[in-house]
Amino acid sequence: MDPQAEGVPPEIPSSSGRMRGSNQSGLRAHNERTVLSLIRQHGELAKAEIARRTGLSAQTASVIMRALEAEELVLRDKPRRGRVGQPSIPMRLNPSGAFTFGLKIGRRSVELVLMDFLGVVRSRERLTYAYPDVALVLDFVREAQPRVASAIEARLRLRIVGLGVAMPYEMWSWAEEIGAPAERMDAWRQVDIVAELIAITGLPVNLANDATAACAAENVFGTTTSLDYVYFFVGAFVGGGIVMGGDLVTGRTANAGALGSMPVPRAAREGVAGVRLDGFEQLINFASIHVLEKMIAAEGGDPLVLWKDAGAWDELGTVLDHWLGIAARGLAYAIVSASAVYDFECAVIDGGFPENVRARLVEATQRAMVRLRRQGLTPLDIRAGTMGASAREIGSASLPFFARFLLDHRGLSAEAA
Repeated sequence: MDPQAEGVPPEIPSSSGRMRGSNQSGLRAHNERTVLSLIRQHGELAKAEIARRTGLSAQTASVIMRALEAEELVLRDKPRRGRVGQPSIPMRLNPSGAFTFGLKIGRRSVELVLMDFLGVVRSRERLTYAYPDVALVLDFVREAQPRVASAIEARLRLRIVGLGVAMPYEMWSWAEEIGAPAERMDAWRQVDIVAELIAITGLPVNLANDATAACAAENVFGTTTSLDYVYFFVGAFVGGGIVMGGDLVTGRTANAGALGSMPVPRAAREGVAGVRLDGFEQLINFASIHVLEKMIAAEGGDPLVLWKDAGAWDELGTVLDHWLGIAARGLAYAIVSASAVYDFECAVIDGGFPENVRARLVEATQRAMVRLRRQGLTPLDIRAGTMGASAREIGSASLPFFARFLLDHRGLSAEAA
């Protein structure tokens, strides 16, 4: 296989026939990332298959595999004998080879997780609040970090390589929608959250938009088979991401997939608490959980119970039915608009709610799509996401892995240290 066809540069010597030190070191690091990325993608690979897929020589592949094994980043499986020749020895990622923290800072809750090299969350802690206060969030991280890390033995804690953070850009925006004091929310405009978290944890910190991180989790760890899809994550506010050719596209200013801002037409008498709507609104005012919160409050209920008890969703009855109809209609319009820009294979819907609610929202969106005119557009499927409410935390925790060990063509974040 041509290595350049997979985006993997071949081993290129200098004009003297030998690699200069810095170039050789950079190429070796790139080759190690390539090997780890391939093993992560395929689950396990033998040395000969790695050499074939990368274009590396058998000797170079052997050197890399020995180095990765010595660092305990990969493990040997049992030898497998083929028809001829020596048995092959598949290599796989060591789940305990490296760990990261993932921090999701949301408008209704903050959650810290510890994730292993295979993307499995080993432990987590969560705090629910009425609105995100800077000091409260930083105190939570300071207190929760040692407890979350204690899920693995002391020697393995030395393998925690970084903290990934997923949070909405412009956290201070839409303070009124979530009922937060403007001055408290404005503190997010002033704080250098990356610097604060570095000081607390002593780790490198990588930052990404929360919906972008959720889309990254679906793309890296999920089971969506498509290489081209538009992704919606319905949290307190709805956001999204765009995947093209298997890569998460973040855009010129890292704001691609800002789907919550897409315009959606209002329908007469379709609104919250009987308010008449007309004209256009943004998708966040249709397919966001904060809209459901307002509906619950209008009925005299406590909207924050949604973030404290997943079972509360089963008790919502007709309020949930009404919200699903509004959210589905907004999502259907947004999907049609997105498909007019790029011929996606499917739209993926996930969110911070139970699986049965997600399934109902997908079905309602499919029904709403039938009623919209789509002449001239390529048909696309609507599918449920596979990561669920933990997508943002898992996506954030993956950031340090890509910064340190894996190839990342998506450019999710810049590292600070």
